[in-house]
Amino acid sequence: MNSDFLLSTETARNLYHDYAAGMPIIDYHCHLDPKEIYEDRRFENITQVWLGGDHYKWRLMRSAGVAERFITGDASDREKFQKWAETLSLAIGNPLYHWSHLELRNYFGYDGVLNGDTAEMVWNLCNEKLKALSARKLIMDSNVQVICTTDDPADSLEWHKKIAEDKSFSVQVLPSFRPDKALGIEKADYPDYLNRLGEITSYAQLLDVLKTRLTFFVSLGCRVSDHGLDAVPFAPATDEEVEAIFQKRLGGALPTALEAKQFKTALLLALGREYHRLGVVMQLHFGVIRDNSKRVFKALGPDAGVDSIGDAVSITDLAAFLNALDETDALPKTILYSLNPNDNAAIVSVMGAFQTGEAVSKVQHGSAWWFNDHKRGMIDQLTNLAAGGYLAGFVGMLTDSRSFLSYARHEYFRRILCDLIGTWVENGEYPNDDAALRAIVEGVCYTNARRYFKL
Repeated sequence: MNSDFLLSTETARNLYHDYAAGMPIIDYHCHLDPKEIYEDRRFENITQVWLGGDHYKWRLMRSAGVAERFITGDASDREKFQKWAETLSLAIGNPLYHWSHLELRNYFGYDGVLNGDTAEMVWNLCNEKLKALSARKLIMDSNVQVICTTDDPADSLEWHKKIAEDKSFSVQVLPSFRPDKALGIEKADYPDYLNRLGEITSYAQLLDVLKTRLTFFVSLGCRVSDHGLDAVPFAPATDEEVEAIFQKRLGGALPTALEAKQFKTALLLALGREYHRLGVVMQLHFGVIRDNSKRVFKALGPDAGVDSIGDAVSITDLAAFLNALDETDALPKTILYSLNPNDNAAIVSVMGAFQTGEAVSKVQHGSAWWFNDHKRGMIDQLTNLAAGGYLAGFVGMLTDSRSFLSYARHEYFRRILCDLIGTWVENGEYPNDDAALRAIVEGVCYTNARRYFKL
C-alpha cells in the first residue's frame, strides 16, 4: 500500500495526488459522540479506539470463528487485539483489510502488515503514539472541516453548544435531526419515547413538538436530517385516520402493518415539508433487516453486527413519496441510500424525475452504504450514478462511523474515484481536460458538499 495504492493509471495518479488528496473533509453523516469531541477523549490503547463498538470488525471476527469473549466479552484488550490481528491477516478482499492498514499508516506511521506475529509490536507502537493523540487531534490531523453527528429530537444538544462556544477548536460539529423513534409507532417502547418528548396526547401535538425541536436544531446549525427505514413508506391517509391510529397506540394497542405504514407516511411527509421550509437536507436510509439474530440482540442490543441487506424496498412507493412532496413544491434536497445494491439503477432513474434548478443534483444517490462501502460497491454506485445521472454533482463520501480513525475511508473512496475516472480518460471515454477533471474530482471530494449543505 504505497502512495499509488489503487491508482492503476497515470491519469488516476495525477488526479489523486494533485487534486483529491489535499481536499478537506466534510463528514455530513456520522455517529461520533459530541461529548467525546468536546471532552477531547483520549484512548488507553488501540483496542479502545479500534474495536470498541465497531460491529464491522465484530462480524468479521465471528466469521473467522473467534469466540465472543474476545469480541465483546471479558477478554483483556490485548487479547482482543491479538484475535483481531489474526483475523485481519487472512481477510483478503475485505475492505477492513485496506481500511485498517490505511489507519495504521496514516495515524500511527506503520507501513507493515498486521498479523498474529506482528501484533505485539503494532500494539506497543500504537499505544505509544496514542499518548499524543486525542479525539480532536485525530479529527484535525484528518483535515476535517465539518462533522454532522446523529441526534435524537429529544437530545438537549448541550455538547454541540459547548463545542460551538469553544474557540480553540475550529472544526464545525453540527447536529443532525434523526427522528426514527418518533416514527416507530409499532415499537413496544413507543409510549416511553413519547414521554421523553413531553406530555403528548395527540398526533397534532407530536407534530408540533417535532417542528419545535427541528427549529431548535436549526438554530444550532443543523443542516441535515436522517431517517433509518426498512423501506420508504407510502400509504396516504386522512388527518382523522392518522389521529385515530395515534390514539389507538396511546390506548395501548399496537397498530396493524397498514396503520403503521399510514402513520409513518403522514409523519415523514409532514417532516419533509418542514425540511424544505427550513432548508434542511433529508436523508433516507432504507433496505435494511435489523437484528436478525435475536440471540445476539438480547445479549448486546442493537448495532451488534447482526443486521443485513433487505429486499423490502418498493421503488413505486419511493417515487410516490417523493412526488407527494414535489407536486406541492415542498420536496427538500434529498439523499437516497438503499442497502440493497440491486436498487442502484432504479434509484438513479427515480432521482432524475425530481431534479430542478433549485440545486445541483437536488436529489442525490448517497455514497455506497454499509455493506456496500467496499471497492466493488463504490465502483458500482459511482458507475450507476454517472451512467444514469450526474456524477459531477455528487456530494461524495461520508464515514457513517463511530470511530475517530474512520477518516481513512475518505482516502479509500478518493483513490477509487480517481482510478475510475482515470480509467475512463485513458480508455478514450472522456477527454484529458485538466480543468474539467479537476472540477469533477474536487467537486465530488469536497466542494459539492459544501455548496449542497450551505456550509
